Amino acid sequence: MKQYQGSWLSVSQLTTQIKKTIELDDELQQVWLRAEISNFKKHSRGHMYFTLKDDKSKISAVMFAGNNRRLTFEPENGMKVLIKGHISVYEPFGQYQLYVREMEPDGIGQLYIKYEQLKKKLEQEGLFDKERKKDIPSFPREIAIITSPTGAAIRDMVTTLKRRFPVMRITLFPVLVQGKEAPSSIVTAMNQMESMGSFDLLLFGRGGGSIEELWAFNEEAVARKIAALSTPSISAVGHETDFTIADFTADIRAATPTAAAELAVPDLNELERQYNQLKARLQRAVQGRLNSERERLNRLKRSYAFRYPTHLLKQKEQELDRLIDRLEKALTAKKVNQKERLQSIYKRLYRQHPYRLLDVEKNNLNQMNKRMDIAMKRFISGKEDRFNHVLQKLQILNPLDIMKRGYNVAYSEKGTIIKSIKHVDAGERITMYLQDGAVQTKAESFSDVSLWQTDAEHSNEGED
Repeated sequence: MKQYQGSWLSVSQLTTQIKKTIELDDELQQVWLRAEISNFKKHSRGHMYFTLKDDKSKISAVMFAGNNRRLTFEPENGMKVLIKGHISVYEPFGQYQLYVREMEPDGIGQLYIKYEQLKKKLEQEGLFDKERKKDIPSFPREIAIITSPTGAAIRDMVTTLKRRFPVMRITLFPVLVQGKEAPSSIVTAMNQMESMGSFDLLLFGRGGGSIEELWAFNEEAVARKIAALSTPSISAVGHETDFTIADFTADIRAATPTAAAELAVPDLNELERQYNQLKARLQRAVQGRLNSERERLNRLKRSYAFRYPTHLLKQKEQELDRLIDRLEKALTAKKVNQKERLQSIYKRLYRQHPYRLLDVEKNNLNQMNKRMDIAMKRFISGKEDRFNHVLQKLQILNPLDIMKRGYNVAYSEKGTIIKSIKHVDAGERITMYLQDGAVQTKAESFSDVSLWQTDAEHSNEGED
């Protein structure tokens, strides 16, 4: 590497120099850009980070919360937008990016995007739910109309209302239906109508037009006011294919202003026709009922009871006698049955009487005592027999009885029983226990058992 005569730069110094160079360029500080949004992310602090791209290039961009809070729409991936901002460098990464100050949707799609976003927002809040819709009165007497006083919509609605139901009253609240002032004009008219509190139904709308011309009925303030009305409302905005936010928040949506008037009131001629039909049906029903009751009355007049009342009375008296006889027999049978039942209960009570039970238990106790005496005698006799048997065995095994036959027991000086000559030392004193006392002696000599057996045999022979 050749010797460099200047000073060396750090990375941060180089980045700062690049940033200053870009920020001193007036063209890069006032950038107007048409692009498509991708990689959109909204931070929890409100800042928006995204990429702007076309078919060849892309650039990172950021729009801080202080700028994006004025947006009238929500940016999203794939949306084409018009951007105003400036270029600078994010020094920690050494990355240049576009800092957005203003943004709006590109082209005529802006209104449609705002329409869809507001529609989705209000729908999520429940303003379109059927449960909050109010019922339209069947026979309204006071109808309010909010529309332009010069348009075709007011003529169509008034003409249709008067033709179908001329007995009701109509009050017009003239408003602007197009332009920037239209939404506030519509909301003010609705507030005025509500404050009067005398209307049964509200019709609002205008004739057809483009989305820009109908936009006053897509404003959030108008939609929320319609949803908050206590008066039932019918929306009649545009043609049959036109849908506005007001159509969804109103209680009923009509395809046209004329259709709104037809939904608002019944047809008086149709009501009169239905009335005549119901009247004729009622007259036929009443006449049929009269004929039926008249025929029933005639049958009763021709009946036996009305023609021969005396005979009928005698017949009923005879039937009464028969019933009385049956009642007396039934009472007698009931009395006998109850008497037998009472006697049965008395016998049962007698068998369960305490004194009778006491006698029975006394007899049982005496018998048990007798059985216990017999058992005790048998038990004592058995124990006595067993005692005598054991006593006999003890007598047989008693060592004193053995000693009576000439045997004795020898103890050493230590007090132990001598069982073998091996346990005795020469000259040791020995105590001999006999039947009637004890003898003390000394061991002088020893002989084994064979000698003793020989002496015993000789002794036995001498006896023979």
